[in-house]
Parts: sequence; structure tokens; C-alpha cells
Amino acid sequence: MKKIIFVPGKNPKPPAKAHREQLLRCLLHGVRSIDPQAAGDIEEQDSFSTVAWSHLMYDSQRDISEDIPWIDRLLAQQTHSDDDVRDARPARYRLAKTMYVLGDHVHWLIPLIPDPRVKVSIRETEIYFRNHGNLGCRIRDLQKHPLRSAAANNDRVLLIGHSMGSIIAYDALWELDHLEGYKQCVDCLLTIGSPLGMNYVQRRLIGHSQKGNSIYPGNVGRWINIASRGDLVALDPSLADDFDGMTSENHTSSITDMNKDVYNYYRDSKGINVHKSYGYLVNPHVARVIVDWWNEP
Repeated sequence: MKKIIFVPGKNPKPPAKAHREQLLRCLLHGVRSIDPQAAGDIEEQDSFSTVAWSHLMYDSQRDISEDIPWIDRLLAQQTHSDDDVRDARPARYRLAKTMYVLGDHVHWLIPLIPDPRVKVSIRETEIYFRNHGNLGCRIRDLQKHPLRSAAANNDRVLLIGHSMGSIIAYDALWELDHLEGYKQCVDCLLTIGSPLGMNYVQRRLIGHSQKGNSIYPGNVGRWINIASRGDLVALDPSLADDFDGMTSENHTSSITDMNKDVYNYYRDSKGINVHKSYGYLVNPHVARVIVDWWNEP
């Protein structure tokens, strides 16, 4: 069997069932534009699942009705306006990125970063890394459960980690490999809008303090990383150089970065949000990765 497992990012999410429905809707829209048969097979075989973890960190849930009109708009778009392209990387992006890069190396500069979403993102990621109330362990347990099941059934797995979900996916894979002995977990790890390129994040990954072959997870067939234009969470959109030890030590066959001409046009009442998971899932680059993986013999 083929399994597509999606790990959402931070922030309160809608109820799990409703959230999965809209994520799948976006994924199928993107896949259908390339390969209608693959989209039909994914839907018919009920191959898509999510790792709902946000309830462990947040006391509230989003109302899915707030998202649906904007998802409808996204899926109805045939072309994108000049405004969409311009807004995907506004003029303030250059200053924000400069401050973000400095903050990534000099932690006390983080409060000076002009984008409040970036500051909140870093603070909430810190809660996970510090494992307050065993939070990090409980989140990773949720992630590991479907991967254990897939391994037991000899299923092929495409693991998609969005934003902080890519950190959770990576850490869970490390634990499954080095603590539980799962040497074959995922055919393909697909990270989208990932902060794994940040020094701040890399220094806090579970395997960072280990030596030799124990630094990286070794149960990833290949790794593809996609970052959209203007996505500040994916500050460093190139992961192949940061994790080159994974390929040189044969922990994975390849790490491929895609960040050229990748656009996320999701827009809501607050304006364009180039980091939103819905927008990533309809992107043709993301859809092509899913289709190619699905059609592999």
C-alpha cells in the first residue's frame, strides 16, 4: 500500500477531520492538474492521513469555516495577477530577511525582527525543543505511530512535513532509527516551508550532539525540500548543503532543493500568505513530486 502522511505546522488548527478534508482537497487539486488518474487513485485508496498534534500545544482550535472561502478562491484561480506575484515577495522582505539571518546567529536580535509571525514562530518552536511538560516527546509519539504501522505493513510512505511539522518529522525519524531500530521508514521525505535550514533549529535537533553515523536519521529513501518565494520561515531554502552528511554517509540517496520560481498564492483577509500549507499543496512543484512518487513501480 501507498501512504501519504502529512505533518502540519504550528498554530491552532481546525478539528482534525475537517482539516484533513481541506488539506486533501488542495493536494488532489494540485495532483489532478498533472495526473488525474493519480488523484483519483489517492482519493479512492484513502491514502492520505494527517498527524494532528496542535491540540497538545494550544488550547484552542480554528474554525474551518474561516478557511474555506479562501481555499475556494485559491482553487478557482486559473492564473495569478501581477499583484499576487509582487505581494509574494514585498519590498520589506529584504529587510526582514536580513534581520532574520542576524537573529539566527545572534539570538538576542530576534525581538528586533519586524515580522511578528517570525518571532512567534521561534518562541513556539522553543517550547517544543525544551520539551516542556514532555510536550516534544508526546508530539513525536503521535508522528511515530503511523510510521511504525506503515513499516509493519511494508507500506510505501511519502512523509510531508510543513513548517514546524518538518522538524517533528525529522526528529521522529531520528528516534525511530537510532532508538527503535526502524531502518526503513519513508521512501520520500518532502519538506515544504521548512525552517530546518536555520542554525537555531539545527543546533536543537535531537541528533545534533551525536557523533558519526548517529547524527542523522538513516531511514529516508530520498529528501526533497521546497520553499516558496518570500517564505521567511524557510529562511535558508537550501538544505542539501546543511545536511550533506546524510548523503555522504549513505543515510539517504539524495537531498534536492526546489526554490526557484516556486510561488504560494494563498490569500485571506490579512493578505497573501506565502507560507500557508494549502497554497503549498496546490503548487505544481509539490504536485509533481507527489505524482512522481505515486507512479513509481
